[in-house]
Amino acid sequence: MTNPSRTTRRGALKTLAAGTAAASLPMWARYTNAQTSAPIKVGFQVHRTGIGAAYGRWYDRTTQAAVKLINDGGGINGRMVEIIAEDDGTDPKRGAEVVEKFANQHGCDIGFGTLFSHVVIGSAPRAGELKLPYFVVSEGHHVASGMLNRYTMQPGITDVKSQVQAMAPYVSDNLGKKVTMIYPDFAFGHDHRDYFSAAIEAQGGEVLEKIAIPPTETSFTKYFPKIPRDTEVLYHVMVGPAVLTFVKELGEFFGPSAPSIFGFIDSLEAVDVASPGLEFLESTYFWEGNPRYAQADQSEHDKLFRAAVGVDDNGASVSDPSDVSTYAHMFGCWETLHVVKAGMEAAGYAGPGDRGKLIEAVEAMTDMPESQAHPQGAKLFNGKTHQVFGHQYISQVQGGKLVKVHTTSIEDTLYPDETDYTTQPL
Repeated sequence: MTNPSRTTRRGALKTLAAGTAAASLPMWARYTNAQTSAPIKVGFQVHRTGIGAAYGRWYDRTTQAAVKLINDGGGINGRMVEIIAEDDGTDPKRGAEVVEKFANQHGCDIGFGTLFSHVVIGSAPRAGELKLPYFVVSEGHHVASGMLNRYTMQPGITDVKSQVQAMAPYVSDNLGKKVTMIYPDFAFGHDHRDYFSAAIEAQGGEVLEKIAIPPTETSFTKYFPKIPRDTEVLYHVMVGPAVLTFVKELGEFFGPSAPSIFGFIDSLEAVDVASPGLEFLESTYFWEGNPRYAQADQSEHDKLFRAAVGVDDNGASVSDPSDVSTYAHMFGCWETLHVVKAGMEAAGYAGPGDRGKLIEAVEAMTDMPESQAHPQGAKLFNGKTHQVFGHQYISQVQGGKLVKVHTTSIEDTLYPDETDYTTQPL
């Protein structure tokens, strides 16, 4: 111990200066030599406003539930997880600005959570420049295609290319081979257009018409006359606040003479299947990333996930049955955060200086068994393409509820690598 009587004026000034310098640093930087005391900061890029707001609200609810579970279990490497949320307005330009705030203003360890593909594409380059690990929950093929960078990963939700590849055989064998597609006119919809067209053609089918609709559209009837009369299957995927209007107008247009209908649940996310005007959907089919309704073979992991997030057996909020969740997508936030936890623990993550180690640790992952961390089902992660692959579900509307009728294998969803991010420098 230092003898107070021998403390010099010069030594006292040095001590004071050091303390002042430390106080002027951002909070995260003060813990560089005491990482166990600082929280792990997760920058949550959330669509609070804009066309993704319904998803953003449930992504937020799922994220908070996952973080509570992780923190109640001791956190990550003994440190609590703190969510720093910023609204990106579902806008690519604001998305990039939010990523910059995470890195330079908030001192976040990672960025996380983005859903809409055009926002991911607008944000990921900045994350790469800032060397901020960016964990997206988007479904777009932009990650696995090689469009982005080594700092961008999608380890908690599958991509459109794998989904439609797994769906096409079922559609062709059970519903028809002459298909008309209706999809949103941005990157996510273009993935459906391109990859489902290729997948159905591989099954001996054809796409007769491809109808692109602006994602901000509020009325859709004017587009439906473009549907060819010899259409056997109408394939629809729509997003945004007007999805209820879309499906209602679709039913009004066709009446009792509709072709077979196969939709991606995006057209009904956050919408009650039993809503007035949707009776025509009875017996039609939907892809679901995770079955909204608790199924007869519900796993213990799905029960835990529903309870933690506050979702009932019908996929609605336990506190408000009219508040329907985005159940087919939001599990991706839960699973991604558990991947981050596993990656940080494998890397011995202690702070921003270990971001490269975190990327390498996640790249080394492969099998992800169905578990509390992965309630949607088992998965296989490809470290080269930064994309996860998993089971897909087809449900049919029966009695106003979605009943699972087909589960694909993981092998059904695999396709050849299109990139190898591990060759890029960190």
